[in-house]
Amino acid sequence: MTELSHLGHESKFQQAWVDPVNARFELPPVDVNKVLVEHYTTSQPLTFTRTMLWNMEVRKAWRPDRYIPSVVCEGSAQSSGQSSLANGTESFVRSSQQRLWLKPMKYGLVLEQVCLNNTEKKVTFIGVPEYLDRDSNLLRAGVGQPIFHVEHSVEGDETRPQNKWRIVHLTDGHERRLTERFTLMANDVWLPEFIEVYIRNDLNIKLTRQ
Repeated sequence: MTELSHLGHESKFQQAWVDPVNARFELPPVDVNKVLVEHYTTSQPLTFTRTMLWNMEVRKAWRPDRYIPSVVCEGSAQSSGQSSLANGTESFVRSSQQRLWLKPMKYGLVLEQVCLNNTEKKVTFIGVPEYLDRDSNLLRAGVGQPIFHVEHSVEGDETRPQNKWRIVHLTDGHERRLTERFTLMANDVWLPEFIEVYIRNDLNIKLTRQ
């Protein structure tokens, strides 16, 4: 596995994104406070900020099992190889057992090179087929679905943040079923699970869906 600089992560994602043979999908931006007002009640007044959203993204990058428990098997997330640059950018590798997109009753090992770009408020996950863990054991990703890359980013003003998410699978052609799976996600009126978890567990605010 080749080590990537922070620009390498983002460049590799973009190369995969523009390749027409890959299956790609971008969710509509989530206006967090708009969704909160329209679809939730909270135990105390809450204006979700851009700072909070980025804080959540950083925490989720390190502990996906805590922030997306419906996807990542509890306790399966492991990270190693952390490095930091002078500009505050961080990178590391991450492994976790994740539900397969099209077979959600089954889990597969997902291996990722992760870049936290603190300047642009962007997290890039580059899926890889294998790497050596902290004990020099060779890990191999599951083969139940194509390798995929994910990009999470934070946009908008401090008091009107937007969550953005896009994913690209390294396929040999268009995967209609994957597109259908993410279209269902795009039509969901609720906040992403990880934002709900952050509000409830990190901000200690009761959140109720209306």
